[in-house]
Amino acid sequence: MLERGDCLMRTMKAVSLTVPTPGHEVRLVDVPLPESKPGWVLVKVRAFGLNHSEKLLRLSEIQSPHINKPIIPGIECAGEIADPSDSPFHVGQVVIALMGGMGRSFNGSHAEYALLPTHHVFTVDSRFSWEQLAPFPETYYTAYGSLIDCLQLEPSDRLLVRGATCALGYAAIQIAGAIGCEVIATTHREEKRHLLQLAGVHEVLLDTGELAGSVSDISKVLELVGARTLRDTMRCVEAGGIVCHTGVLGGEYVLNRFDPIKEIPNGGFLTGFYSNHPTQLQVDRILKFLGLHQIAPLIGRVFPFSRINEAYGALDAGSVNGKIVVTVTSHE
Repeated sequence: MLERGDCLMRTMKAVSLTVPTPGHEVRLVDVPLPESKPGWVLVKVRAFGLNHSEKLLRLSEIQSPHINKPIIPGIECAGEIADPSDSPFHVGQVVIALMGGMGRSFNGSHAEYALLPTHHVFTVDSRFSWEQLAPFPETYYTAYGSLIDCLQLEPSDRLLVRGATCALGYAAIQIAGAIGCEVIATTHREEKRHLLQLAGVHEVLLDTGELAGSVSDISKVLELVGARTLRDTMRCVEAGGIVCHTGVLGGEYVLNRFDPIKEIPNGGFLTGFYSNHPTQLQVDRILKFLGLHQIAPLIGRVFPFSRINEAYGALDAGSVNGKIVVTVTSHE
């Protein structure tokens, strides 16, 4: 339901970006409360997780002409239906939302309310707390889709997670562990090694940029560093193995002068996961899997919305191990 006097409320607190902005410089501002329209629903945001792609938007992509500015960032959230418009939702229904242009093509979730396209809003089991729901939409949707739909992960697999010390990497380790396969994880920072060991991986490798020749019997690879290491990663997988390119932690987005005939090893397979087209069926399936295996999100730190600059700063610095979650309440 709308708060602060319902119909009297005409503004809300939000992050609004027009130029590249370091996390510590971000401030909440008053912006007009979105007005409902057909095909869209108004969601009262209760919590959201922070993502690497939002950092890229805030620090550099904001300059691109395809970004509608000013923009409220945020590619995921958990919350309640405040105005269902012409949708089948009802007021107060617990939902999550992710992707579909959130925070880039139209205003996203880093606000008290978000006006979102109905087809990218999904109902969820309300037994979860807001903090627990916040990491699920993007992180666990992407991890599950990459491992199950793209890599077709099986208990007999030996999985390499390249770039594992991010929220997505930890989620992938949890899901792979639930399936029962052997997990090898990489990090480029020695001080992160023990965190991966605590997460339950079988082996931790320090990534110098060249792994080919130093690992063996790898049947599946989740590539989170991206184009910077993809060529090397494809040389790590055994014949018949699959590489799924999901992340871009390395800051490179395309493979220049890529020759697929020569650079995809004989008998190897290369795929990718793009999280922009979720469905209610997929959301239900993922949450059922997580519940069945009693997988709880690995939350690194929780910030109130009023301290969004600290949350962004922690993301920029990479100082939090696990998902950064921001909780949103009115009158902050």
